[in-house]
Amino acid sequence: MPEPVTASVRERRYRVLVAGYALSSYGSYLNVVALNLYVYAVTDRALAVGAFMAVRLAAGIVAGLLAAPILARWSARSVMFWVNVVQAAVLAVLVAAPDTLRTPVLFVVSAVGGITGTVFMVALRSSVIPEMVTEDRRTWANSLMVSGRSVAMVAGFASAGVVVSLLGYTAAFLLDMATFLVCAVAVAQLPVTRRQKPDAEEDTAQAAGPDGTGKKRRRLPAAVVVLAGAPVLGLMVLLRGVDALGSSSHNAALPVYSTELDTDSPATFVSVFWCVWAFGNIVAQQVIQRLPKRSEQALGALGFGLGTIVMSGAFILAFAGLPWTATVLIALVAGAADGLTEVSYTQHLQTLPDRLRTHAFGLSATVESFGFGAGMIAVGAALDVFSPLSVVAVAHGVAIVIAVLFVALVLRRRSTAPAGTATEGTGAEARAEV
Repeated sequence: MPEPVTASVRERRYRVLVAGYALSSYGSYLNVVALNLYVYAVTDRALAVGAFMAVRLAAGIVAGLLAAPILARWSARSVMFWVNVVQAAVLAVLVAAPDTLRTPVLFVVSAVGGITGTVFMVALRSSVIPEMVTEDRRTWANSLMVSGRSVAMVAGFASAGVVVSLLGYTAAFLLDMATFLVCAVAVAQLPVTRRQKPDAEEDTAQAAGPDGTGKKRRRLPAAVVVLAGAPVLGLMVLLRGVDALGSSSHNAALPVYSTELDTDSPATFVSVFWCVWAFGNIVAQQVIQRLPKRSEQALGALGFGLGTIVMSGAFILAFAGLPWTATVLIALVAGAADGLTEVSYTQHLQTLPDRLRTHAFGLSATVESFGFGAGMIAVGAALDVFSPLSVVAVAHGVAIVIAVLFVALVLRRRSTAPAGTATEGTGAEARAEV
């Protein structure tokens, strides 16, 4: 007799999924280093490395728009299984490709990685987590997912140099391929999640037209509709995109700043900073997972806004030339605040109705990818003229300004809303206003 899919069974399967996802994330972070080095080794051109990253980001932007239609047609489990298989397959092709085809295959790997990675995350956040765990356990589920990815990031970046230098590029690619296959196996043990379908009333309205004449009106994307109907949610997604732009600034500025600090060993500051950042993120997740139920309501729009302010401020201070002890504490705070915003943001979007949730997560992924990509271009040019502190202060300063406006809007709606009603642009507000 098959095992009944009870809540405890679902949580156990979700833990297996997170373990598989963390392992594949480890392979992905290892490959971030290995692939960029390999592109430069094959092409001998720094421009090719930039183009490689641009292709991945552009693919992620497109994938955010495609995620909702894909998940409307196929179950989340099927989509997540096959995106892992596809990523493993393209890495196998890269390993087997002759020298004459290595460059074009590398760019195929980049595009496939951008598309599949984005679609996987949209499916996980919008479909699997809401259906695998009960609503009162979503904080735990989101936090566990972020914790797994943070540990994977530290392990992937820390081991990349060792794996590539001792075992070579082929071994790194095969290791990454194996992690995707393990993740696919972890996904396969999930129960089949239902596909996202539009409401019957929406279908009828679209068929009948605005005046019942039978003439179809032009249909707006569901994500645009929900964000237009819920101002707090729309500003929240915008802030997420600006935050991604800020992230591009410190990612690009860290190597420059680290080189200025220590010309002989520029990797030291970068490595220490990201390890401490990840540790802060993990500590924050442990605290979040143990929050009493009454405190979990803070992990919504307000928590996201306040966390963004703290995180952006910490990243600015990290480039201020403070003593090592202070900088380490700042990195710890930045990681903890980043962990808070990640869980708060994800959990807030998960309050949307089923038919809108996937569209919102897909649009959010597009906005984030666009913000990070545009930021990398702008920041790269700015760092040739201005100091790392100036560039990071401007980019994260914009995020702080928008976050302050966002927090003010959330507090204003809380103070004016009747007791017992939704006040943060949550799913309840979206259902009422869309």
